Amino acid sequence: MKRLAALFTAAAVLSGCVAVPYDRPPPPRPAPGYGDRDRDGVPNRYDRDRDGDGVPNRADRRPNDPWRN
Repeated sequence: MKRLAALFTAAAVLSGCVAVPYDRPPPPRPAPGYGDRDRDGVPNRYDRDRDGDGVPNRADRRPNDPWRN
C-alpha cells in the first residue's frame, strides 16, 4: 500500500513538469498578396494555380475560386 501511495505521489509531482509553449507569440502573418491559399508552399503572388483546382490561372475563368474552373 505504501508503494502505491508513493507511486501516486510521484505521478502527481511529475505531472506538473510538462512544458507547454504558451509563452511563445503566434507566428507572423504573411504580407498581403503573399498568402498561400492552396497550401502548396508557393505564395499566391507567384503561384500559377492560386486556388489549387488544377487549372492554371491564365486559363481559369475564376482563379481565386477552388470550386469552379
